[in-house]
Amino acid sequence: MRRFLLIPHIKIHNANAMSSPYTIGFPAMTAWLGAVHALQRHIQKHELTDVQLISVAVSCHQLDLQTYKGQGDFVSSIVSTANPLDKDGSRPAFIEEARCHLDVTLLIEYKGLDSDDVDKFTALANAQLLCMKLASGDVLSAGASETLYVDEDEEQDLKKLLKKLMLGYVLIERRDLMITAMQKEGKDALESLLDHLKIMYRATQGDEGKATWTNSRKTSGWLVPIAVGFQGISELGTAKNQRDTETQHRFAESVVTLGEFIMPYRIKNVDDILWQYHVDTEQNLYLCQTLSTSNNLGD
Repeated sequence: MRRFLLIPHIKIHNANAMSSPYTIGFPAMTAWLGAVHALQRHIQKHELTDVQLISVAVSCHQLDLQTYKGQGDFVSSIVSTANPLDKDGSRPAFIEEARCHLDVTLLIEYKGLDSDDVDKFTALANAQLLCMKLASGDVLSAGASETLYVDEDEEQDLKKLLKKLMLGYVLIERRDLMITAMQKEGKDALESLLDHLKIMYRATQGDEGKATWTNSRKTSGWLVPIAVGFQGISELGTAKNQRDTETQHRFAESVVTLGEFIMPYRIKNVDDILWQYHVDTEQNLYLCQTLSTSNNLGD
């Protein structure tokens, strides 16, 4: 029997919309897992020291990306915040941040909790969530949390669980598409990524000389590039003036792969939507990946 905490319809204002270092849209999974880890640390401070929030699924019900596209514009512009003026009255230099407003539901798998502490657990989660930042955004409101128990062998239990995530889209990992393209077609990671994202337009000329345009993609589905963690590019050590003097430091670069948004009713295995942390010390990888990916890779 698996146990879940469901936090429905969390409304978030001005969340960070950087889905990867190169794209904007839905916040990266690193942001959601970071928020769940922060929630776990708070709950553990209130006598529930054995509670572990081991994985999370995110269902997006609504996303309002803060961009503007004027009449005749070819690309959209980011709607930025106005920073305070300098002493001379000029605008300071800053890096524009893409922002979005969200309505999401979090499904968090947990363990290490006695049945007598369930009410205290959900009350703490409700109270703390309203004081937190989620993906750098302010939490405006959230539905009442509830605990769910799922038997993996019971199909009805899975259907009831997924029904709680409707209507919305959940993000799953599709690194398998890139791996297949790299192994069978001999392409590098960037080529494999772009091949699955690009749309090919072709024109055919009819009998009357009129062109008819058609478009196609390599793979069907709502595929997006997503940031799923970091890879170390330097040795572990200490850095001057680092904030945490007890933890070793290293420089790292972002790891980007493919994800896919799908409706929850299409899910056959709940592990496909549950994300967790994974560390590969041999390859210096610090990743967020789905449980099904971990199982397939023998984690």
